[in-house]
Amino acid sequence: MSTKAFEISASRFGEERTPFLSPKRVAELLGITMTELAGLTGIARNTLAAKSGARRVDTALSPIVRILAMAGDEQRAAIWFKHQPIPGWAGKTAYDLVREGKTDKVLAYLEGVRSGIYA
Repeated sequence: MSTKAFEISASRFGEERTPFLSPKRVAELLGITMTELAGLTGIARNTLAAKSGARRVDTALSPIVRILAMAGDEQRAAIWFKHQPIPGWAGKTAYDLVREGKTDKVLAYLEGVRSGIYA
């Protein structure tokens, strides 16, 4: 996927009139609550909603949005993220790995798929 395609996809997750990502939009796409998103990102639920924590929230959401952008169109990416086991991870999904702090492993897997390693 080109950088431009990523920017277009990621821009859909933006907070209105700010340069930051919207936790609400990410949660809605994934079909999870803000409490579940807090657990996924490791950020307190109150911080997700607070304007003062926008920079920290943006940093926590960026890898998730990148994963979703790399995985394809939004709806299919959300389904894949939550339900499709990643080979080599004992039936764990991207959601499971991100929750365990292994976002880098999911990104590496997607880069491998994009490069043709895991076809």
